[in-house]
Amino acid sequence: MNGEVMTVEAAGETLVLLTQRAAYWPRRRTLLVADTHFGKAAAFRAGGIPVPHGTTAEGLTRLDTALRQTQARRIVFLGDFLHAKEGRAPETLLAVTAWRAAHADVAMLLVRGNHDRRAGDPPPEVDIACRDGPLRDPPFVFTHHPVPSGSGFVIAGHLHPGARLSGTGRVHARLACFVIGGNVAILPAFGDFTGLADIDPVTDARVIVIAGDQLVEATVPSDSPSSRRMP
Repeated sequence: MNGEVMTVEAAGETLVLLTQRAAYWPRRRTLLVADTHFGKAAAFRAGGIPVPHGTTAEGLTRLDTALRQTQARRIVFLGDFLHAKEGRAPETLLAVTAWRAAHADVAMLLVRGNHDRRAGDPPPEVDIACRDGPLRDPPFVFTHHPVPSGSGFVIAGHLHPGARLSGTGRVHARLACFVIGGNVAILPAFGDFTGLADIDPVTDARVIVIAGDQLVEATVPSDSPSSRRMP
């Protein structure tokens, strides 16, 4: 099935995958988002790398779209909310704070990732609860690193999964994707300028590629020497 959304089953639960690079858990009305890396472009500019402005606003607009589409009552951020201390630019924090105020009725939780330890938690005025993972919400375990757990089905981020696809006429594309395995799901990186890591999924994993405004289930070759194998 291809389309703007795709429904998959995990641990007996329904998950809805979104082209906004997020997933929705209907039973708990929870939007799952990994690796926003807000402030990464600002950190690049602070280091003298001339990258475009407006990436935070674009990301917040996609979050708005996902919230409208799902009517979620909770967002769980699966780590790496802010990119770095250098990215805590006033304009970035003001934009995130204003966005949060516009969604004051939505509960928000950050399960800290490796970048959060360096960048620090969002300021108190952003009003996002923060805690270390893993976080159990049966049957799922929410965490940043996609490491299998005996406590439930893991939903994580961190790897920024990407799939290399080939077509006729030597056409190639490298696209962000969801990887849904037997006991671990890896979400695509939500943020811009995050890069993609080639994923070599286990045999029974499903790879769902984000191709513009469509989600497409794909068969990905597992013979790339640079690929990283999913747990």
